[in-house]
Amino acid sequence: MQADQGTKDRLFFALPNFLSLENSAHVPPMTVKQKFQVSVRSSFDWFQYPWYGALAGISQARNSEPGYGQGAEGYAKRYASQFADGTIENFMVNAVVPSLLRTDPRYYQMGKGSVLKRTGYALSRLVVTRTDSGHNTFNVGEIGGSFAAAAISTYSYHPEADKTLSNTATVWGAQVGYDAIRIVLNEFWPDLRRKFHRGKSEPQP
Repeated sequence: MQADQGTKDRLFFALPNFLSLENSAHVPPMTVKQKFQVSVRSSFDWFQYPWYGALAGISQARNSEPGYGQGAEGYAKRYASQFADGTIENFMVNAVVPSLLRTDPRYYQMGKGSVLKRTGYALSRLVVTRTDSGHNTFNVGEIGGSFAAAAISTYSYHPEADKTLSNTATVWGAQVGYDAIRIVLNEFWPDLRRKFHRGKSEPQP
């Protein structure tokens, strides 16, 4: 792992997964600079551009937040909104709050035990994280940081009719829900990756 860039891992060989560690009980804490560098790298990774394009397309098809309108202009506004929402949340959860509170934004894979136990451990990381000194603490970055990000985005550039507390909660819930899915994938992806490589290396009959 490069200290200033995070890992080079990608979920399903595409989605940036630069803050996950496998079998790493003791690693040096990240500096403030490193936390921001990895957030920049993951926020503007090549995969994010088509990913937010797909999310904007789904939003357009559902006509969510009608204030954006339809057509090319509506899609462009939704695309910019999706990109900004994800980028602000990424920085708040993985850089800003962890830097202020000296917590570690990385995910430490459990790697052993039953599927149920490992899934429970992964989901618990939404509310539990490590301090830079290695102790467990409440994950203010995920819970508070993502809510702050949702509030910033909702009350700044979302349509006027959607600048409400309920819409802020909806955006926050969607972001935490996405992070919950992602964090479970972080736990099991190394196992899937090893099986994939093992299958490719086996001789064909």
